Amino acid sequence: MSDSRPRDRVRTPPANRLEGAESGGAVARILVVVPVRNEERLLPACLSALAHAAGRVEVPVRVQLVLDGCTDGSADVPPSNVAVMQVDERNVGAARALGFAHAGANCAAETWFATTDADSEVDDRWLQNQLEYAHAGSDVVAGIVGVRSWADHAATTRQSYEQEYGTGGEHGHVHGANLGFRADAYWRVGGFRHLRTGEDVDLVSRMVTGGARIAWAEDVLVTTSARRVGRAPQGFAAHLRRLENTYRAESRSA
Repeated sequence: MSDSRPRDRVRTPPANRLEGAESGGAVARILVVVPVRNEERLLPACLSALAHAAGRVEVPVRVQLVLDGCTDGSADVPPSNVAVMQVDERNVGAARALGFAHAGANCAAETWFATTDADSEVDDRWLQNQLEYAHAGSDVVAGIVGVRSWADHAATTRQSYEQEYGTGGEHGHVHGANLGFRADAYWRVGGFRHLRTGEDVDLVSRMVTGGARIAWAEDVLVTTSARRVGRAPQGFAAHLRRLENTYRAESRSA
């Protein structure tokens, strides 16, 4: 369900940069929300990666799955220590919003919220590095996303993606598959909106406009699937198809 579009960026106003930020205070707990729609094949790897990341931090971690209109065996995948709720929104923004409302409604600044996607695998230090940014003063941490396998795409699609993506400095990429934020900063702007696409960029834009301090973190890493048909309209799969079609069009006109 990756809803990451590398071309969607949020630019940080100078006053909101991490540089010189005061400590944001200790984090006492973490809540990770994962929207799921028909992901029985990829969900085991997602949950395994989250378990490894949770094992590297010293605070309690709750993983909240939101099964959204699933018609496959996704409900049979999670182990007993993973919280599960079922909805029928068929909307990634709604699924993320309902997950945080269900499991984190009473949470404040001492709670760190994070979200990823069921077709994605977080790095072992995913939560550990987010907490380091939080303790240094960040309200929001926006990480980067790589592709796990390019087997379903031409080599030129990979080249186009990597050339366009770009990192270094304030990378500006916002991915629902790789995002963290303090609970109070999240609730201050009303949380995720029920958007089928772009709920991640919308949320971060409102946070930054409201004064949240953001870290553009290249050491907060997630890999995701590069499937050709995604769950979110105009999401990551659509972006890769656009790159492929653009290359073909340019090749024909050359």
